[in-house]
Amino acid sequence: MTDEDGHRHPSGFLSEEQAGRLFAGMNEVIRAGEEMRQLRSEMIALFAGAGWTQERIARLTGMSQPAVSKQVTRHGPGSPPPPAELVLDQYDTPWLEGRLWGLAEAISEALHHDARCSRFVDAVGRGRKRFAPPNVDALRRLVEEDLRLHRAELPGGYRSAYDVISRGLDVPADVTATGSASVRRTLAHRIQRDRLTVGAEA
Repeated sequence: MTDEDGHRHPSGFLSEEQAGRLFAGMNEVIRAGEEMRQLRSEMIALFAGAGWTQERIARLTGMSQPAVSKQVTRHGPGSPPPPAELVLDQYDTPWLEGRLWGLAEAISEALHHDARCSRFVDAVGRGRKRFAPPNVDALRRLVEEDLRLHRAELPGGYRSAYDVISRGLDVPADVTATGSASVRRTLAHRIQRDRLTVGAEA
């Protein structure tokens, strides 16, 4: 059997288009794994720079102490420098993107993963969505829709958090933040989730 480009492939087997989609999906998973390993390495160096012992980091990461030591050595002493202060209200773009991600995840869980943003949140968690500007805009629209459709079901703090995040993304602040974008995004995601959880329990 010959395809439209004149290439022969067995009858009944995958077309080149199908094979392309198959490998593209695999490549996404592989790339996500590599990016997550890099992020973990940066986070290990960050915690070591903040004064955490390698033994403590090894226990929390489930790694051996020699493996942790190797990651710390790889980045060098004091690299990356730890943030001066981990407060929620920071206004560089990666930090705001991390807050948006944390808020979307909280909305998805609050609505039993039946939110408009749930598929996007799942894709981000699997490394299949990246924080490119079009994706951030798409996530903002989904979060806005969930907040509008489920106003009565979601805590008021969710809307307040989104308003702050949205204003910050609309008018980016002229700030320089230390650390890679992925590290700052991850830290902001965690802090935003914890803040929303505390607010929901209060």
